[in-house]
Amino acid sequence: MPDGTVKYLIKLKFTIEGIVEKADIIGAIFGQTEGLFGSELNLNELQKNWKIGRIEINMQSKNDKVFGEIIIPSSTDIVTTALIAAMVESVEKVGPCDAKIQLQEIQDIREAKRKQVAERAKEILKEWYIKSASEGEKIQNEIYEVLKPYKVLEWGPEKLPAGPEVNSSDTIILVEGRADVINLQRAGYYNTLALNGVKVPESVVQLKGKKNLIAFLDGDRGGDLIQKELEQMLGDIPIYRAPAGREVEELTPAEIKSILEGKPAREVVLPEIDASLLEKIKSVYPTIKETLEAVVLDKDLNEIARLPINELMSALDKLSEGKHIILDGIATQRLVDSAKNYGFATIVAFKQAEGINVPEGIKVYTFSQLGLG
Repeated sequence: MPDGTVKYLIKLKFTIEGIVEKADIIGAIFGQTEGLFGSELNLNELQKNWKIGRIEINMQSKNDKVFGEIIIPSSTDIVTTALIAAMVESVEKVGPCDAKIQLQEIQDIREAKRKQVAERAKEILKEWYIKSASEGEKIQNEIYEVLKPYKVLEWGPEKLPAGPEVNSSDTIILVEGRADVINLQRAGYYNTLALNGVKVPESVVQLKGKKNLIAFLDGDRGGDLIQKELEQMLGDIPIYRAPAGREVEELTPAEIKSILEGKPAREVVLPEIDASLLEKIKSVYPTIKETLEAVVLDKDLNEIARLPINELMSALDKLSEGKHIILDGIATQRLVDSAKNYGFATIVAFKQAEGINVPEGIKVYTFSQLGLG
């Protein structure tokens, strides 16, 4: 089936009480659904007519069981697609083995494409604004003011100047003052927060571990002092600097974009971690991002379990071969203590609970500390 004709992806998970091959699963699906709703809904006929594509099976085995995922591309309407999903769910045997198949989701491919197009349109519009502002700065800025007025919020108990996306964005750009917040909006950056002085406010310190923080400072003595304070209070965060002798508030949108898309003046120092484990984490991260799932690896970095994070705690005692946990969630004190007790060596999470005490014998990292997310 050509990729462009796919409308929906049927995704089902399965568990089989015994060791079987992919061919056995495919055979059971075709055999046990044949004739349920007439010949027009036989999977063989649907494939011949390009109504469904090649059925993909992702599986692994453990403890004399096979479990995994079935993916079926569909180019037919949603009603027929739902019937196909229900038919596959009705399969109860694979060979002599009991089987349980359950629908996870029917993914609308067109909706994903619409979102992709919308995001690209936003990027095009932002690039157009930046280019327009840089070519004839004064006139273009006046036009931009008409198109989108700048908005400065008061944030936190200190009422710090902030851009309109400071609360919704996962990343916050720390700047020195209100004028910097406004100037970065001219360049399309709305996730800004001003420090309003050399001292880092306590409310900003509390953001560490909750948001991805970067700093953009003036290229003068004041910027040097603030950089030292940030290093002391926030540790390793990327810090960008305006050119020597210049201030962020006087940079053009093109200059701001060039600096923030380049190499920071001081980069994040990654924590010490085994290189092979880090590469494995990088490969697993895209597969669990925004899924609320956890992946468990053994000492050889083989994936031995993938499960919802709300089932992780109750499953730890059954994962005796597990050594590393990677999860799209929060590393809490309870999780760290339990994982340590069951012999795990590493936890990598989206966030780390505030004030957590990490005992000896186990390491806890966040994706942002490892340069991810």
